[in-house]
Amino acid sequence: MIDKEVVVPGDFLSDDPSKAGTGTYVEGGKVFALAYGILESRDRLRVISLGGKYVPLPGDDIIGNVVDFSLSSWKVDINSPYGADLHISEHPQRVDFGDMCRHIKIGESIITKVIRVDNEMRVDLTLKGYDLKILRGGRIIDFFHSKIPRLIGRSGSMINMIKEECKCAIFVGQNGRIWVNGEGDNMALAIKTIKKIEDEAHTSGLTAKIAQFLEDER
Repeated sequence: MIDKEVVVPGDFLSDDPSKAGTGTYVEGGKVFALAYGILESRDRLRVISLGGKYVPLPGDDIIGNVVDFSLSSWKVDINSPYGADLHISEHPQRVDFGDMCRHIKIGESIITKVIRVDNEMRVDLTLKGYDLKILRGGRIIDFFHSKIPRLIGRSGSMINMIKEECKCAIFVGQNGRIWVNGEGDNMALAIKTIKKIEDEAHTSGLTAKIAQFLEDER
């Protein structure tokens, strides 16, 4: 199979079981696709799923929307079937009971980190860490979470090119939410470019295509 080809469950990928990676399975000494997605062939075969919802994992840096609060936690929508809690002890400042709305209001968005996911899929978040913060200004756009690796690119090549060419601050959440902040025209171009990557994530030579797109748009 060709790198970046779209595959479906059961597609034959290789007769070398040692190449089996994420999104594949081995049967009868052969490697097959486990999911509908994009095939990547490097040291190992990997299928990046194009379906399903974001499932949080500890260590994920994400963008959440604060939707409610309880006595000691903010309730956060993380673009997943599973809700999440940000306890007041995970805020970088001291937060007194009954004073939560002064620190984070319902409707605000945050860059946060997943610190725990238990067996019942209860998700805990933190705001303690570098670049974790309440978002001010800019725009948040949705992006298919399984295509995030294509947006970032190898060693960050794709996203860094967009930041440099569009002169924008960009944060890519692993849950498929992206924050873009910059001057009006620059921000519009960054968002247009990100949407183009989402639409063409399955194609080969994508970095070169996006570089040409940015040059043409400029």
